Order: sequence, then C-alpha cells, then structure tokens
Amino acid sequence: MSATVFTSASNGFVRDRNDLPSNNVFRTVNLLEGHTGSINCIAVSPESQCIVSGAADATIRLWLVHYANSHWAVSLIQTIQTKPKFIPLALAVASLGSDSLLVAAAGTKGDIYIYASESGGILSHQATLSGHEGWIRSLAITWEEAGANSDFLLASASQDKYIRLWRLSEHSGFIKSGDEQLYENIDFESLLSNKTHTVDVGHRKYSIVFEAILLGHDDWIYTVSWQRIAEKPRLLSASADNSLAMWDSDVALGVWTCTTRLGEISAQKGSTTATGSMGGFWIGLWSRDGQSVVSLGKSGSWRLWNYDVDGQRWIEGNGISGHTKSVMDLAWAKDGSYLLSTGSDQTTRLHAECTDGQQTAWREIARPQIHGYDLNCIDTVGAFRFVSGADEKLLRVFEEPRGIAELLKRLCGVQNTLKREFPGSASIPVLGLSNKVVEESPKSQADQSATMAENTSLLLDDVGRLGEYTSRHLPTEDNLARHTLWPESEKLYGHGYEISAVAASHDGSVIATACKASTLEHAVIRLFETKDWREIKPPLAAHSLTVTRLRFTGDDQYLLSTGRDRQWAVFERDGAIPQVFKLKAKNSKAHSRMILGACWAPVTAERIFVTGGRDKTCKIWDLQKPDNQLANTISESAPVTAVDMVPRPVQGMLVLAVATETGDVVIYFLKPVSFMVESKSHLENHVRPFNSITQASWRPSLEDCGKRSGEQGSDASYGRLALCSEDCSLRLLLVSFNGLQDANGT
Repeated sequence: MSATVFTSASNGFVRDRNDLPSNNVFRTVNLLEGHTGSINCIAVSPESQCIVSGAADATIRLWLVHYANSHWAVSLIQTIQTKPKFIPLALAVASLGSDSLLVAAAGTKGDIYIYASESGGILSHQATLSGHEGWIRSLAITWEEAGANSDFLLASASQDKYIRLWRLSEHSGFIKSGDEQLYENIDFESLLSNKTHTVDVGHRKYSIVFEAILLGHDDWIYTVSWQRIAEKPRLLSASADNSLAMWDSDVALGVWTCTTRLGEISAQKGSTTATGSMGGFWIGLWSRDGQSVVSLGKSGSWRLWNYDVDGQRWIEGNGISGHTKSVMDLAWAKDGSYLLSTGSDQTTRLHAECTDGQQTAWREIARPQIHGYDLNCIDTVGAFRFVSGADEKLLRVFEEPRGIAELLKRLCGVQNTLKREFPGSASIPVLGLSNKVVEESPKSQADQSATMAENTSLLLDDVGRLGEYTSRHLPTEDNLARHTLWPESEKLYGHGYEISAVAASHDGSVIATACKASTLEHAVIRLFETKDWREIKPPLAAHSLTVTRLRFTGDDQYLLSTGRDRQWAVFERDGAIPQVFKLKAKNSKAHSRMILGACWAPVTAERIFVTGGRDKTCKIWDLQKPDNQLANTISESAPVTAVDMVPRPVQGMLVLAVATETGDVVIYFLKPVSFMVESKSHLENHVRPFNSITQASWRPSLEDCGKRSGEQGSDASYGRLALCSEDCSLRLLLVSFNGLQDANGT
C-alpha cells in the first residue's frame, strides 16, 4: 500500500511525494508550480480529490488530482485573488457530497472567508465570518456526528488567544418566495444574538452560525485539530503558552470545556511567549486512534504523550528532537562515545547511542548549552569537557556534570574511568549567558541516596534541578531544556571579534582558536593551555582574513589552519616546549577562492592533509615533499565546504569524505602512495542534506573501521559519518566501505 504526501516550501512550489512500497522511500512525482510567494498552508479533500493551497502572494489556488496516462497528475483549476487582500495562513476543506466542495480560508485579517463549489466547478465566495481580533493561524472542520445528515463544526484559532466554533447546517426547509428566502422549522429565538450566514451549493442551502468561544490559553494559538473520541468530536489546540489543551462538549450543559491540559507552566515570565526563549507549541496532532498526541515547538522537538487507559491519564513519552536553525559544527568525543552539535538556534546538543527498552538508537541525551548568541564552532577537550565559540569575543569551556555522567553510563554504557570530582548540575540565571554550578546541600544528597534504591524515575529537587539520574528512560524534552545543562568552568578571552573556529589537541592540553577578521591584527590563532587556562603567547600569525578551519594531527605534532584568504598554514609543535607551535609551511595561493574545509590523513600515512574550497576543488598536499608538493586535485561540481578522512587506513586505502554547498557527499577510496582515486561513491539523494553541509566528521573509534558484530570475512568494514547542514539537520550515516569499493566509478 502506497501513501501520498503533499509538501510546500518558501520557493512557491507544492510537491506531490509518493512512497515506493519496496523501500518506503518517498520520491517526488509532481511539482505544482504557480504561486509566486512562500506557500503557508495546504488542505486536501480525498473525497473530491482536490488540493487547496494558500501563499504569501495573497492567492488561493485549487488543484485537481486525476489519473492520466498510467500515472497520477495534478492540474490547476482556479486561482483566487483574496479580496480584501490578505495573506492566507490557514485553510480547511470539507466535501459536501456530489462533488461539492466547501473551503474556509483565513490569515492576516480577523475574518474567515467561506468559498463553495458545485460538481467540480469553480469556487465562489459565499460568506465572511467575523469575530476574531487578531490573525487567524489555524482552521479545522469535522462532522459533529457519524451520520450523513450531521452538521459540520468549524474551529478557528487566532493570535487573540481565543478559539471560535462555528456550526454549518443544511436546512431542507429552505423555500423561495419571489426574491425573499423564508425559513421553515428554524428556531430564530436561539439565533437572535448571532448573524446567520447563508451558503448556496446548487439546490441545497446551508447556514453558518457562531457556536461557542473557547477561553483558556494565555498566548497565541497556533493550531487546532479535531479527533472523534467515542463518536464525539474532541478538539486539540496548541498554543505559544507552552500548553496543549483538549476540549470536549458537555451535552447536558451545552458548553465546551477544557478537560485536559498538557505541557508545563513556566516560572519565568516571558520564557514561553511567542517571542520568548521557549516559544511554546507550534503544532498539535492526533494519532489515528486518538490515544496519542504529538506537538512541535520552538525548541525543535516533537513531544509525545500517550494515554494510559488504566491510570486514566496522559503520560509523556520520548519524542524526536533536533535543531531548529542551521547546524554550524559538530565534534565527536575523543573516544567516539558521543557526538556534540551546535548551531544558529543557540543550543549545543549531546547525542549518543542508547538503549531504551528493546530499541537501540542514537538520541539526544543532553542539552549542555542554551545560549543567547548564535553558536559557530565546538570541539571536545579531553574526556569530560568541551569548548564552544559563538558570535561573541570569548570562548566558553563546559565540564560534564555528575548527573550526565551517570546517565551516559546507564543508558549508553559510557564508562568514565578518570578519577575526578564531578561538578553538580547547572542553571542559567535570568538574563544571563553563563551556566552556573548549583551544588546540592549535604542534606539533599543524603535524602537522594536514601531514595535511589526505591525510586525509578529522575530525581529533581524542589527548584527543578537535576539531582541524580536513576532511570533507564531517556530524558523528556522538558528535562532536556531545563535539567541537562553543563556548568561553565572557564572563559577564554583575547579575540576582538566573533569566534570563527576552534580545535582542541587530542591529548587535551592545548586549544587553538580564531575569530572573524579583516586585518592581520585579528587574523591570528590564539593558543590556550588547559592546565591553568592561560594564553600561550605570542599568537600564531599567518593569515590576513578570517581563519575558517583549525585541525590537529592525530599525534598533535602539527596544527593546520585554512582561511578566507585562500591560503593554508601548518604549525609544528616545539619538541622542547610542547605548548609552543611554530610556523613550518604555508601556501598563499593554495586555492583560487576561500578555503572552507581541511583535514589530516591518518598518522600512518605520514604528513598528508586535504583542503577544500569554493573553487570547487579538493586538494591533497604532502608536507614531507619539497615545497609541500600538491599530490592530487579532485574536482567537484559545487563548492567544497567540508572534508574529513577516516582516522586509519581501511583495507589499505585512505577513505575521504567530501561535502559540498549543494548537500552532495562523495566518498573516495585513495591509493596510499599516489593518492589517486581508486573508486568513489555519491550519497543517495534521499539520504543527503538538501542544503549546504557545514561540517563532516568520521567517528574516531576504531571499532567503526572494523567488523560489525556477526559479520564474517576480512572485508566487512563499516564507518559512521556525521554531517551537519544549513538545512537544520544532523545526520549520522552508516557507511559500508566494502560496498564503496565495489561501486567503482559510481
């Protein structure tokens, strides 16, 4: 059985995607062109086989899906120019039978516009429903009862914090007398306070009246969605006040009431408003059976609640989390046990392979940093620290807290063998940028220790901090956002502009940093020793513009830097003073355009490194040869934005991943001496990002370059490649090296 999904985008296109039964991969089968602005809403009527779309060009378009020439096709039937002009933000479609269609549209005005068509004809404006005092964000329509003669209920959600319900009824008592329309069998007294709107669909007449107003949300309401529970309609609303509400009608009293509320109430004013840090819930959806609901919010996570029949309550489960803006950088733990990512959504996230029940998957385990500036770069420092740089003049160092170490041990099997004193949990002061350590009192620790043997859930003290993880369940979104912060241990000063690149040596003793620059004075690389966090002076000078990448060799003897000035530089570690690096070589004309990617080959391959730039080339350099000879040049079809090599030879070959501005990823097998391409393979379109890749990195653990458990044969080798992109995604790919070698010339 196949499924069809319609998606829209800011380029004004609607895509008709159909999945293939063989591998459940969706492919584009139709591209609906016509809108000249971003498409904001889509509604589908399966009964009428119609699609309605609304866009920022202030038009509503009606499309017909039909079967022709052995495949499904979509054709444009009608374009409606909104009058008075408004931008559609919400659409709702209902089939009135006999190919008649009802369309409700609303947006940047406080009115709802009703259109109707008969027998596949064009839509005509029938009524305007007034009442809301703000933009209308969502519309939803459903049958009130299961019968064919049931009324419709239309729900509208607005930025005025209210939900309005409207009743659409068909009246067989309509008759005409001259030019007057007279009503029979209608109780006018019940409608004295409401204006009755008339909708004509052929010989049938419908009336629309205001039914109820639902009060309960404290901020903008983004979506409403209907679901039939026990043959009764139930309404789900999602709001910027960080709550989901379920509304049911009381037949006896004739009113609608909020029977269930999900989410949380913030203790800090403004944090859950539409413009606050949390941003509330943007989407609320029902499962088909009505036993689960999901919601998407500003934090980038799909939150899930399941209904517990025995306990008669809703319980939050594990949803799906992710970045909401461009992911700018990533960094593996030195042993490959977890992966850190950071980006323009001002968060740093920790991901690890964990087991929850019977399932093993990579999940977000912690959110160590929630910042006030866009984050640009990150790297791990030793086994329990990381350093990050943002659009500010300093870098921040964070240390793994006790609770996260325990969580990684229990869920992911990550053992920290270092004997050290773990810091407590962390919190962010109001209007602050630094994660402050919040140590627990001896009394609270003793109380928690006494409770640990009995408790099977997360222990949180009365101010909401994370005490100790004693659960084998993953943290929910609420815990991730509030209770998994890492305390900030150091700040590194010295740069004059926003931080652009950072790298930590593999032994964790030195950190190299750089900032955005347009002069020689600021285009320097500053080194910091991690023993007492002092800067090693003088800074390293080689570039004239912003340094884009910094990379240490596997043995930390060399530091490679690349920049927007189109050159690379290599600094060698001083044998007498390990913290000191000196310039060994540079090439001021390495590329014809800026260099964005750089990496070292495995130490066993001598001193080989790779650079990639906007000139659409990837170049391999041999540091041991005279004049740092260029060993090979690989041309790409798009600017190269990231490169990385597997940290050890695979089957006697060097494996290089090259990522581009268009989201393409090419994996090369290189001969170890000549560095010529033995074979290559492109990532399939449904796997790769659809926007520029900002960083690529192979998992450093040796097991990923060896056999998978249960595999036989000497050539059964695999690797894990992490990609982050401007499409807001972080992707982890399992790559079969054996399969790549077979794909010669692909």
